[in-house]
Amino acid sequence: MIDLNMSTMIYRPIKQVFDFVITPENDFQWQYGTLATARLSEGAGTIGTFFRSIGHLMGYRVLSTFVVTEYEPNKRYGFKSLSGPLNSQTSYFFEIANSNTKITISTQANVANFFQVEESILEKKMRKQLKENLAMLKDLLEAQRTLPVSETVSLTHGKVN
Repeated sequence: MIDLNMSTMIYRPIKQVFDFVITPENDFQWQYGTLATARLSEGAGTIGTFFRSIGHLMGYRVLSTFVVTEYEPNKRYGFKSLSGPLNSQTSYFFEIANSNTKITISTQANVANFFQVEESILEKKMRKQLKENLAMLKDLLEAQRTLPVSETVSLTHGKVN
């Protein structure tokens, strides 16, 4: 079994980080190898919500279905795989630390007979990917400029209010 744990600090409010991470449709923006993700059931990522992801891993295109198993606003979010090449459980933990949001990702994956690849090779690749994903998430969210309400763009008039 592969067991990965990694954290990073993001200089953004905890709610902004949490809301972005729990939205499956955002996954392709920060998760290497994810081509598209969509919810299969209604809901805002609460327990029991299903979603499907299409991506690639180790040169293979993969389709996986997941169910949300943990949901505590601005504190934790988790899901497990129901189909796909890996049996996995992933949990995200959020906390405020020195005006930043600390996000910790914990993933456990069972890789029995996964494309005939040894577990140690896949674990190394997954660890590298998780590190890159967290760096992309940090860069993406910290690059977003949060505008005060007075500076928002009007969608009907195409100008700054």
